[in-house]
Amino acid sequence: AAAPLGQVSELAEQMEEQLFHSYGFHNKLIQERLQELDEVMERVEEVQAELRCICCAIEAAYQDLCL
Repeated sequence: AAAPLGQVSELAEQMEEQLFHSYGFHNKLIQERLQELDEVMERVEEVQAELRCICCAIEAAYQDLCL
């Protein structure tokens, strides 16, 4: 026996709501992960800048010792 059209329509609406909810939830998670990634990349850039300073200081000290 086929389900009445009203029942099918109601089920379709429920599925649509669930999909929107699921999409919204995953969208929020993705946004949070992207934000975290952005913060990590900023820290990486800061560390790279510090390492460049350290390398320059070591290079200068090495030249002072050798010359």
